[in-house]
Amino acid sequence: MNSFTRFSVVALAGLVGLGLAGTALAQEFRDSRTGKVWTPDLVEGSLAEANPNAPVNRAFDPRAQSAVVSGIVTQHPHATLMGTVPFTAGPSVPIVDVDAPSLQPIPTKHWLAVLYVTNNSAGTVNVVLDCHFTNGGAKVEDTRVIVPPAGPGERLGIPVRGPQTDLFVDRVACGVVTPS
Repeated sequence: MNSFTRFSVVALAGLVGLGLAGTALAQEFRDSRTGKVWTPDLVEGSLAEANPNAPVNRAFDPRAQSAVVSGIVTQHPHATLMGTVPFTAGPSVPIVDVDAPSLQPIPTKHWLAVLYVTNNSAGTVNVVLDCHFTNGGAKVEDTRVIVPPAGPGERLGIPVRGPQTDLFVDRVACGVVTPS
């Protein structure tokens, strides 16, 4: 092998080595809290190739959950005034609107839905809501929410407590019971 060919083979091997090193470095993960560097061989060797029946390797299938909170849970949450709106209630605008709730877990405690109730009328209203916490369309908990009186044009923020977080919930839907 002449010196040019030997140089080409060495250069090519070096470039391939750099490419593989870059790939390995790209797959590393540094835990910002502890500073530990996790690489695929550490993770795969200790977890993925371990016993598939070990708890760490069994995925939770939320559709297989059959737990349900029985009955209807009644709540009287506090409300926070978020602002006011113009009085628009009429034939095509309901007296009360409920915005789509956000759903989030409070770790090791319960699910929380934050609702926004808007009184579109010029009078004070007493609002009652029904909320349904579900998992894949299956009931987990039904809740009746007695909202504090909403003054004319008031928009209220209402925290609604859902089931404990050891029950999986993927959706909450709330509707107005009164005023109708």
